[in-house]
Amino acid sequence: MSAHSPMPRSAWIFPALAVLLFVAVTAADYTFTLSPGGFVFAIVLLVILFGTVFAAVHHAEVIAERVGEPYGTLVLTLAVTIIEVALITTIMLGEKPAPELARDTVFAVVMIVCNGLVGVCVFIGGLRYREQGFQVSGANVYLSVLFALATITLIMPNYTVTTPGPFYSSIQLGFVDVVTLALYGVFLYTQTVLHRDYFVNEAAEGEGGEAHLSGGLFLLSVVLLLISLLAVVLLAKKFSLVVDAVAARIGAPPAFAGLLVALLILLPEGVSAIAAARKNDLQKSINLALGSSLATIGLTIPAVGIATYALDKELELGLSPQGSVLLLLTFFLSMLTFGTGRTNVLFGLVHMVVFAVYVFMVFVP
Repeated sequence: MSAHSPMPRSAWIFPALAVLLFVAVTAADYTFTLSPGGFVFAIVLLVILFGTVFAAVHHAEVIAERVGEPYGTLVLTLAVTIIEVALITTIMLGEKPAPELARDTVFAVVMIVCNGLVGVCVFIGGLRYREQGFQVSGANVYLSVLFALATITLIMPNYTVTTPGPFYSSIQLGFVDVVTLALYGVFLYTQTVLHRDYFVNEAAEGEGGEAHLSGGLFLLSVVLLLISLLAVVLLAKKFSLVVDAVAARIGAPPAFAGLLVALLILLPEGVSAIAAARKNDLQKSINLALGSSLATIGLTIPAVGIATYALDKELELGLSPQGSVLLLLTFFLSMLTFGTGRTNVLFGLVHMVVFAVYVFMVFVP
């Protein structure tokens, strides 16, 4: 949604409904069960939760248009990451231990973004414009940091000897948290200060919404964004109960919860990235897609690591051999796709095929 158009009612109705739902279930001390009444509650919860996530991303987009690129996509990715950390931490630290959820969700985000979302954006852009261009320098910065962080957090734990994989010892996890945050912090400084021009579509740089967005609307969006994020955090516990119950009922594989959480938090941002590709602004699509992957690893892993350490929980990070192969394939494919500064339909199709293989292997490993 554009910041230039009036604020849609859903942008404030869903956050209000989310807060009201949380107050109601807390006051009633409601406990979710797989019954007809529980099924209705699950539907209502999911609708309100999805609506609130979309509302949060809409307000982040309004703020993004005011502050301009690359700060705009940074606001979007940080908002989505806050939602992700809340959902992962709540489910991981719930009544049913899920030490592998953070790994599964982070891996799912990387596969959804770097294969599914990138593939769809490149494919749609190729069909519409034959070829699309972007800043190779910016893509290389994204990929270099992403490859390093993904390898350290998802592959390296399988090859440690202090603690047998796929776990890090407490001191190893603390060190990884520090270097991950440091590397992500330097990336942000590079993106916003040192080399801002690497991440901006020069043709669209003058199209920001500063002149068309009133200060009152901007402040309202800031407040509603905070309320939306708070509402999602408050409902995360109820969502975790629904996920656990549904997964147990259908006999879903362990990675199903991670995939579901990743899809929930990436859906609205994915819509924004695809819309940008349709407008021939592939640079913004890349900023949103690869920025999401970086924020997921750079912020989610340290946040969850601190939470598990403080609460004396286990955090399983190392991927299976199958997952490692898919991750390495994604690395090589991304280097080819973003290596020339031009994309076409075939690149997009190859990414989508790899994503389809990942989803299939989740259910048929």
